[in-house]
Amino acid sequence: MENLGIVFALAGAALAALMAGIGSAIGVGMAGEAAAGVVTEDPNKFGKVLILQLLPGTQGIYGLLIAFITLSQIGILGGNADTAMSTAKGLLYLAACLPMAFVGLWSAIRQARAAVSGIQLVSKRPDQMGKSMIFAAMVETYAILALLISILSITGIGSLAM
Repeated sequence: MENLGIVFALAGAALAALMAGIGSAIGVGMAGEAAAGVVTEDPNKFGKVLILQLLPGTQGIYGLLIAFITLSQIGILGGNADTAMSTAKGLLYLAACLPMAFVGLWSAIRQARAAVSGIQLVSKRPDQMGKSMIFAAMVETYAILALLISILSITGIGSLAM
């Protein structure tokens, strides 16, 4: 039980990477299916639909970033792990990773739905590419907010003496 703190901190890092990554994989897959249908009809639209397909992938990158920051803070990446970390501090790291984990999962899937609609729009009206990107990018705002909260929380925990 003496290493429980580090276990909680590692769980937080893993959840951020896994959940946001799962959301992005689902999202990019959904948008890719729609994009493939459009390219079947008009291969010239590949570049436009590819951009829309990639948008839900950013949450996975954000989750990975949170995992890296957490692993650096707790010394796993530097080879100087704080194995004597208190359970309370480990739980704080876990809690700090959860915004990115949950919002990353949910927003990637929701962004994919907006991207699929944008892909459908571009299939019929290619001149509306900018608008379709804005619709999908608006969902990104919440992933960025979760990323900021997780970063601020994780870096703040590092300075606590527990």
